[in-house]
Amino acid sequence: MKLRFGMIVELAVNLLLPWVAYRLALPHWGELGALYASAVPPIVWSLFEFARTKRVDALSVLILLGIVLSIVMMALGGSPRLLLLRESLVSGAIGVAFLLSLVMKRPLTFYLARATVARESEGGAERFEALWNERPGLRKSIWLMTLVWGVGLTGENLLRSWLAWHWPIERYLVVSPFISYAIFGGLTVWTLIYRTRLKNRTVAKTAKAVSS
Repeated sequence: MKLRFGMIVELAVNLLLPWVAYRLALPHWGELGALYASAVPPIVWSLFEFARTKRVDALSVLILLGIVLSIVMMALGGSPRLLLLRESLVSGAIGVAFLLSLVMKRPLTFYLARATVARESEGGAERFEALWNERPGLRKSIWLMTLVWGVGLTGENLLRSWLAWHWPIERYLVVSPFISYAIFGGLTVWTLIYRTRLKNRTVAKTAKAVSS
């Protein structure tokens, strides 16, 4: 129940309140000022969550990077349409970074996976390094995860960019967060399922090797 309530509050802050802030500010501050007002609720929520948990998640990082990007755009005389792209441009840049890392010896997902394993168990990073060197199947899985996230984040950026330039601003504010949650949620669910299967496969191979 506590988790469900927290999820409802988070969805309200990130989906409903930006539109409410935009509608309230529009008659007084114009389109540009209303867009800045729409960014206030998720910013305040991110700061509150950081103060409460002392942890920065991916969504908070995207929002904070979006603020920095908004300030840069404002300094360069950015238009309201450009400001609509602030978070999606950041996620798009991350997606491109994932795709570019595919030509490296170790893609970005390798470092994210190693950090996750290191948090889960003592000596996990060293074991993950050993598995990476010993098992081509693991390397192939990491490359696949990097490709999927790179394509997903880049596709999210392209879709939201097109909508930002062609849709009315208010419609974009209402619909675009649902698009982002759907894409990020889909990528996260796929990653969890794929990671669980990969982990079970690794355990099974280890057990088979020990028994033989």
